[in-house]
Amino acid sequence: MTRRFFIQRLFEGFKTAVLVHMFWFSMTSDQKVAADVNWKLVNKMPLREITKRKLHHGSDHYLNPFGRRKHGNLWRVMRWKLFGENRFKRFYPSEPVVPVKMDWRFLKEYKGLGITFLKHATLIIKDGDDYIYIDPVLFNIFRFIKDFTPLHFDIRELPNPKHLLITHGHYDHLDKKSLSHFNKKTHIISPVGYNSIFKGLGMTNRDQLDWFDTLTQGNREITLLPCHHWTMRNPIVGPNRSLWGSYLIKSASGPVIYISGDTAYFDRFSEIGNEFKIDLAIFNLGAYEPRWFMADSHINPAETVRAFQELNAKHLMIVHWGTFRLGDEPVHFPSIEIKQEMQKAGLQDRYVEINHGQTLFFDSFNVV
Repeated sequence: MTRRFFIQRLFEGFKTAVLVHMFWFSMTSDQKVAADVNWKLVNKMPLREITKRKLHHGSDHYLNPFGRRKHGNLWRVMRWKLFGENRFKRFYPSEPVVPVKMDWRFLKEYKGLGITFLKHATLIIKDGDDYIYIDPVLFNIFRFIKDFTPLHFDIRELPNPKHLLITHGHYDHLDKKSLSHFNKKTHIISPVGYNSIFKGLGMTNRDQLDWFDTLTQGNREITLLPCHHWTMRNPIVGPNRSLWGSYLIKSASGPVIYISGDTAYFDRFSEIGNEFKIDLAIFNLGAYEPRWFMADSHINPAETVRAFQELNAKHLMIVHWGTFRLGDEPVHFPSIEIKQEMQKAGLQDRYVEINHGQTLFFDSFNVV
């Protein structure tokens, strides 16, 4: 390895570390988080009891009760980017760039439940006359990360949201530039924390939810659920200063939607499925390779099918693919591999294939 090549790989690794925020500058903090969780107690305890006892609350940060991994110290990032073998590089030239074009007339005229996959993990849910956005990211998040699904319409055409839902604080989910596009009075729903961010944006119309907290508005209920993940905005401040989660949306139109947000696989999906009758499970599937590095942060295709079965949901959709290459796998691989895994499980008829800029109209269950 030449000196020039090593420096290039080192810089590449540092850029990735900044992007995914998978390093801590204090090894003692790693050990402290592990020590804060009573693993034997948590493993035998239902999710609601974990939440009731606030076992996911630390003294000055939040805890992930479902994994023991020391989330992403710098040396693991360097091992991945500098010394790891990337078996996917030969597929990168075939990654498609898919500009997202939208004709909003159909969605605006539609009166039922419509779910639009815009880009990355950004969803627009139309529930009656209300629009609910999930993790809105409208722009490229970093100059050195290619955007494979650039928006090719005037963002001023976007429907005005009634709610903006944020799952967690990683930069590819909580993007201040994108949020600043919306009216400052727009209602924000987020996990607890993130006060300085929304205060800085002047967006103070906000409800903060802990796990299993529910916001009810008329016939619509929005519940924050536990998931196996973490969050960080500033590596110097450290990780998990705010909470993260999945969402369960009981729509005013009737159907129930599960939004996984970023999650690794964990053994509690059956518990969630036993409590809620889910019509559509939408999983974030992407940035799952290499497994030795990503398994404690992001679910892979086989695990997604397993989780879908354990949730006992009627249908499956995936997002978090096709826009940014944040793991080793090419951006279009998740959509290919999930179809293969659903086929293996004999569940292909329950998979909703949807591409960027398309909408699932729930009454006819057609994707347009």
